[in-house]
Amino acid sequence: MNYVKNIDELLSHGNRELRSEALEILNAGLRHADPGRAARDLIRFDHATETLSIGGVSRKPGEFANIYVIGAGKATFPIARALDEIFGERIAEGIVICKDGQEGELRNIQLRLASHPIPNEQGMAAAADILALARKTRERDLVFACITGGSSALLPLPIPEITLEDKKKANKILLTCGANILEINAVRKHLSLVKGGLLARAVDPGALLVNLTVSDVIGDPLDYITDPTVPDTSTFADARNTLDKYDLWDKIPASIARYLRNPPPERETPKSFDDRRIENHILVPGDAACKGAALRARELGFDTMILSTMFEGESKELGRTFAFIAKEVRANSRPLAVPCAFIGGGETTVTVSGEGGEGGPNQEFAIGCALEIGTLQDVVTAGLDTDGTDGPTLCAGGIADEYSIKRARGIGIDLYEALKRHDTTAPLLRLGDAIMTGNTGTNVNDLKIMLLR
Repeated sequence: MNYVKNIDELLSHGNRELRSEALEILNAGLRHADPGRAARDLIRFDHATETLSIGGVSRKPGEFANIYVIGAGKATFPIARALDEIFGERIAEGIVICKDGQEGELRNIQLRLASHPIPNEQGMAAAADILALARKTRERDLVFACITGGSSALLPLPIPEITLEDKKKANKILLTCGANILEINAVRKHLSLVKGGLLARAVDPGALLVNLTVSDVIGDPLDYITDPTVPDTSTFADARNTLDKYDLWDKIPASIARYLRNPPPERETPKSFDDRRIENHILVPGDAACKGAALRARELGFDTMILSTMFEGESKELGRTFAFIAKEVRANSRPLAVPCAFIGGGETTVTVSGEGGEGGPNQEFAIGCALEIGTLQDVVTAGLDTDGTDGPTLCAGGIADEYSIKRARGIGIDLYEALKRHDTTAPLLRLGDAIMTGNTGTNVNDLKIMLLR
């Protein structure tokens, strides 16, 4: 299966041979991060005998009264579809929230669509219904929670002290201040009625809650990839530290600032569920796309190195770092000799001051690398957001090679200025170097690659 939709356009110019191999490697990375396949591998159910196995652990026939499915996120649909196929009409009720534009149908689970990355009213209504469904559970029920990356926006249920509009404003500020996902979520979890373990608290203590998740956070910390249904390790103090560190107190809505300065102690998120029956399964770890890409690169004959799966910081600067490595390879055949492939993953960011333009971190990575590579021969680089949307754009990322700068100048595009204004989508679209995938059905850490021949 090829996830990249505009392959012909991307191969119509530039270093076509290397670009073709780069796209093949990107597609392989995405295939390796398929959560639906992982869910089917994990769960077995015999309808005739009602024998259930999860992760190789068998359950007694008829052990569970009702089966429920709840969830939200950009990688939730393939998991919900797998559960729909596995259990069929044995599912008593289910609701999952996916991103607008999600294609496909579910027979025994409600599919609700909402906005991402900025939450909307549809998401809030669906979140309230999911909380009501969790409260409906009873002893001996089985509850599958499919919480994946993107649930912070898709599952919005703000505390009574703030409005959804206030939460939208805060979300936008947090996403553009340069904070990492752990710092951002420390704030968001403490403004919600369902996040930070509060959704799990609503499930009956006698029910079995099975978390099926996909990681888009470095290190796969459970309370940041499926935080509504596991104990929270962050505190109100962590939320305040984020606002201190990025000087946000006067920028966020006043209602949020007032609440976080003096929150009721009893509103702190739960730190333990030792009295609950909860199982956690990471179907796809955050580095899965990197691993899949590395496997394919080696099959194509590249000496391959995964530089790191934990990159953070400014995306354009990481692009420059990859370019410096390319120069080192050309000059000194180190750390690898050609043909070679360098792969990286993580969650890099873009710090926007002022309004900014339209773009995303993986697009900035590709352009940042291209500007530093210049005309260095036989090099191609690409950055990909594995969920298919890089920042608030329709692009999944960008690709560049030694011809990018020359082609940009030829049609009057100033890539330096585009980076400066954080307005990278339009230039990449004009160049035909924007990678388009649509919704991929997964959401692990971003994937960066560089090939040299």
